[in-house]
Amino acid sequence: MSETGGDYRQRLGRRGEDLAAEYLAERGYEVIERNVRRREGEIDPVALHRKTLVFVEVKLRSPGPFGGAVEALTGRKQRRLRELAAAYSADHPELPGDLRIDLVAIDLKEDGDVDVQHLESAIEG
Repeated sequence: MSETGGDYRQRLGRRGEDLAAEYLAERGYEVIERNVRRREGEIDPVALHRKTLVFVEVKLRSPGPFGGAVEALTGRKQRRLRELAAAYSADHPELPGDLRIDLVAIDLKEDGDVDVQHLESAIEG
C-alpha cells in the first residue's frame, strides 16, 4: 500500500522538526513547546536560549528542482511568523520578553546525509 503525498509530507515535516529540536538541544537551547497551533498558524519549536524566547521555523527539503530549504521561507510565511510570535509572547508573560525568530534549514542530500543551517534572527520582528 503506498502512502499519499500528504502522509509523506507529514512524515518529512516531523522528521525535520525532530532533527531541528535535537540540533537546538545540542547547542544549549531548551525546547519548551513543539507544534503550537494557533488561529494565526503553527509554530514549530519554541525554545529558550540564554534569556531569549526563540521561535524556530523549520524548513526541510529533499533533493530536487525546487531549491534549498533557505529559499523556502516566503514573505507571507515571515509575516505570519511575526504575528504568531507576538501572539504567543502576549499569552505567556512569564516568558522572556526578548524574542527572536530563527530558521533551521535542513537539506536532505541524495546520499542520505543532512545539511543543517541555523540562521539566528532570520526574520526581523
